Amino acid sequence: MFVQIVKRLLVLMVPASILGAACILIPQIADMSTGRQELFQVTPYLIAALGIFLSVHFHRGRPFMVLLLLVVFYWSSRHYLVGRPLEYSLNEIYQAFVLLIPVNIALIAIMRERGVLSPAGRLRFLFLGIQVLIAFWFFRYNFISSLHVLAANLGLPVFMTPQQFPPLALYTGCGAFLLTAVLAVRRQTPVDAGMLGALFAFFVSCNWITSPNVHTAFSSAGALILTLGVLRDSYNMAFRDDMTNLPSRRSLNESLSGLGRRYAIAMLDVDHFKKFNDTYGHDVGDQVLKMVAYKMMDVGSGGKAFRYGGEEFTILFPGRRAADVIPELEKIRKSIADYRLALRSVERPKNGTNVKAQRGTKGEAPHVSVTISIGVAERGESPATPEEVMKAADKALYKAKNRGRNQVCG
Repeated sequence: MFVQIVKRLLVLMVPASILGAACILIPQIADMSTGRQELFQVTPYLIAALGIFLSVHFHRGRPFMVLLLLVVFYWSSRHYLVGRPLEYSLNEIYQAFVLLIPVNIALIAIMRERGVLSPAGRLRFLFLGIQVLIAFWFFRYNFISSLHVLAANLGLPVFMTPQQFPPLALYTGCGAFLLTAVLAVRRQTPVDAGMLGALFAFFVSCNWITSPNVHTAFSSAGALILTLGVLRDSYNMAFRDDMTNLPSRRSLNESLSGLGRRYAIAMLDVDHFKKFNDTYGHDVGDQVLKMVAYKMMDVGSGGKAFRYGGEEFTILFPGRRAADVIPELEKIRKSIADYRLALRSVERPKNGTNVKAQRGTKGEAPHVSVTISIGVAERGESPATPEEVMKAADKALYKAKNRGRNQVCG
């Protein structure tokens, strides 16, 4: 359980590293020359422009909208807030930003990706535009009469009150942050993690808005986190299988070249998968592939799983011999064979397959079990290419199928 939590939190490593680098950079800014400081102040615009360009190029509407919000915030705060003797918790422009931007980032995180200029994308921009008009009307004509609510303490202890954040904005911001964090950890995508990092950077930038260097550094960090999220997401599109979330065959081909002198390769195949699809349909078949991929992610002995194609998978074991990894492969085989996949309104499969269907007890949905066959081979003493070792593992896989399936053969 602990290992699974750590693996899920790894998606936040890049945002956390960039935020840490921003903290380290801040003391160095004061020692820069005047020209470099002026250049540093436009850094958020340059990074955000790159991120917006990539978002348009890869049809990523969600990061496009968040980057647009961050740019508007940075420009407005530089012109109307930073360096001015204001009471920020009583300023309508500041209140509008700290209330609306975290909520909007959380809403964008909830949304599914629909592109930038698609009909859904245009509706989302219209939604932002309507918010701008409502916010202008409210904070321009009703701010003073609502100040007792916006700036009220709301029972927040003094030691928990940040430097600038009004209590109401703090509560809504914390709710938005928790929602975005849950989505980032559950979805495990670079863009969702990037939105969480950008939201955190926004909080820091707002709370230390009286310090221009902190404000610029974290505005740059937020834009950079989201821009890298778009880049990593586009990389995953090319090198990761969308359905199983395993590295794809293209990634496998690249990994084969860096295996070294000793390694083992395992080929895995779902038994009678075509008959399973014919019986239960492709939707249930996709669920089976996702389940098999999920079980393979826990492989030990330094193994890395890939989707080879269709119902076939590959696991690479750098620095291992076949005898070393067979116990790990047996664990995967048994775990998949023992797993019960619940179904709804399905027929029993035909006899003669390794797909078993059972009826549950009263009130329990029917379920199915599937099995896999595994073949494993290692690089021997004589020179052998990874492709030759894969062919040997494939022959071992067919040996396992000919012997009755649901077993590991070397």
